[in-house]
Order: sequence, then C-alpha cells, then structure tokens
Amino acid sequence: MSTSESTSENSSQSTSERLIESTRELLWERGYVGTSPKAILERAGAGQGSMYHHFKGKPDLALAAIRRTADEMRTTAETVLNGPGTPYERIRAYLTRERDVLRGCPVGRLTMDPEVIASDELREPVDDTIDRIREQLAHLVEEGKERGEFGPELDGEAIAATVVATVQGGYVLARAAGSPTAFDAAVRGLLSLLAPRSADSP
Repeated sequence: MSTSESTSENSSQSTSERLIESTRELLWERGYVGTSPKAILERAGAGQGSMYHHFKGKPDLALAAIRRTADEMRTTAETVLNGPGTPYERIRAYLTRERDVLRGCPVGRLTMDPEVIASDELREPVDDTIDRIREQLAHLVEEGKERGEFGPELDGEAIAATVVATVQGGYVLARAAGSPTAFDAAVRGLLSLLAPRSADSP
C-alpha cells in the first residue's frame, strides 16, 4: 500500500470514528429525535456528505453508535460482575461503581426514546445488553444461594430485575432532583436488603 493510500485510509477511519463518537455523545445528551445529522457533523468536525460516505444515513450511524455504547456498558458490567469477591461483594461493586449519575444511563435513556423503541434494529443492542447484565446478576444470586450467602427463598431472576430497576430508576430520580443523593439512597437500601446474614444468625 502506498503512503497516500495509507494516509487516505487512516483519514477515512478517523472520520468514521469521529462520526460514531459524536453520535454516541449526542444520543446520550439529546436522544435519537434530538440528534440531527447537522449536529452530528458539527460535533464531529466533518464535512457535508461525510455521513453518507461512511454510513447509509442517520439510522445506520445511530445503530453503530448504539452498538458501541451497549458493548462498552456490557463490558464494564461484566468486568465488575466477574471480578474478585463473593457474589454479594460483586453485586455491591456493580451497584457502587463510579457513574455519571446526573447524565443518566447512556443505554437506559434510549429505552425512553420512541423512535428507538419503535425500531427492532435500534432496540436490539439495548435489549441484549440489559438482558445479559440481568442474566449475569441472576447467576450471581444463585451462586450466592449455593454458598449460603443468600437465603434459599431469594429468586435469582427477580433479584436481578430488582438490581437493574434500582439502577435505572435511581438515574431517573437523581436527574429529576438534580442530585445523586436519590441514586445513592436507592443503592444503599437495596444493599441492606441483600446483605448476607452472619453465620450465627438464626
């Protein structure tokens, strides 16, 4: 490959990357409806026609951005949930990991966007990510039950759904109040309910 061809390819990749990253940011800030092609191009510093050179249009670019955001969220969650510690400690680490609470969840916010929900293709990576995290949480609860850390009456799938609902609902409450206090309180409350009994408890 010649130097000019290599430079052209790198430039092309750079423009494509800027478009995807700019779309990710705008979707988080404004949602799908509020993210216009013009805003994407301005944020990316890309020229007119760049979007259609690299992507079929806004839906195609949005799908690439949503998939990347979903993959990133899933990877972050799996790193914590597969990390060291007991099942309870890993669930606690997931709930208390550092988050930009007032910005909301970049994936969760997409579930409130009517155009994303109306599109099977755009919704699929969102649904898949939430399902994967819920499945992993349910597995941890069942593992904790086997180890005697959690009571046998706990239902793994129900607890996993509660954990996800607490996180997503906590984002909404925090954004409404303009403070992360509500998110932190919800997390503390759930952790106190899940806290393992001591060995000498009846």
